Amino acid sequence: MGWWRIGTDPLAGSSFLLSPLAETVASLKTLHAAVPTHPGERAWLGRHLPAYRERLAAEPLDALLVRAAIGPTWNADFLTPTPPGDRERSFEEEVEAVRATGPDDAVDQLAVATGGPVPEPLRSARDLPERLAGVLGWVWRETVRPEWARRRRILEADVMARTAMLSRGGWAAALDELCPGKMRWLGDGRLQVNTRDYPPRSVDRGRLLFVPVTPATGWASWEGTERYAIVYACAGVLADAAGPTVPEALGALLGTARAGVLVRLGSPLSTSQLVALTGQGLGSVGRHLKVLLDAGLVRRGRAGRSVLYEWTEAGAVLVAAQGGPRPGAPRGGGRLTAP
Repeated sequence: MGWWRIGTDPLAGSSFLLSPLAETVASLKTLHAAVPTHPGERAWLGRHLPAYRERLAAEPLDALLVRAAIGPTWNADFLTPTPPGDRERSFEEEVEAVRATGPDDAVDQLAVATGGPVPEPLRSARDLPERLAGVLGWVWRETVRPEWARRRRILEADVMARTAMLSRGGWAAALDELCPGKMRWLGDGRLQVNTRDYPPRSVDRGRLLFVPVTPATGWASWEGTERYAIVYACAGVLADAAGPTVPEALGALLGTARAGVLVRLGSPLSTSQLVALTGQGLGSVGRHLKVLLDAGLVRRGRAGRSVLYEWTEAGAVLVAAQGGPRPGAPRGGGRLTAP
């Protein structure tokens, strides 16, 4: 397995960061695999996969490049540059790191990604970084940027959920939940970053970044000893923006919008998370929560600095009785404290 030994300073100074380029790379990987992981992703692929395939068919060298850069085990480094980390940058700023890769370095990185010699005509091409930046630019413009505002709200909601988890259970609990089954805290300063076999890496200085993306993929990257990044798929409840179906009877009883808020509260969520998931305005979500609180269907509690909402017993019974989703854990306290 691959693991990093993380020093106390990098861990203490670590932070979450949103990256339009990471979101675009994750979307490219989803288009490349063409396998959806939830209904929202299936609908997205249905809208964009035909045009993506047409784009690559018109540029066969680009198609070979993408296939080589997204290797069976490794990504080519110039596909997944580590974000600078000092501030969030635009896609146009971030993609310059792809373009800045030297042609010979790009071929060497493709050799690592493919696990063997780079075939022609890739090996002789001198414009591979520019070509890859062009593919990423197309994915950004055509498939990500039109819905970036919505994706951004989802990513911000995930960061809020992670920081609330951090305040409740510390770094070990927060890191264990980033990539279940792949990433876990091993103790003694060791973090398993994936299940692959490669030598341990010491992270005793530099910046450690956690970067959420909405597609169900992730990777680790680093830039010398200065910056390290773990890109992870945001929580499934957030990634699938379609959310649970609102039962018709519950919608008739409460109104579709208010019922849409209620059915999502099987797990604690903040107001901003509900805004991201429902697409409703902050004021509307706030009004719905007040009505649900007054009716005794949800309760409010605090996790660190975040105010979260979840079903009461009455709310759980009502949702289940109307055919809605059942809670993922027993209701009843212990997870939220009174505000």
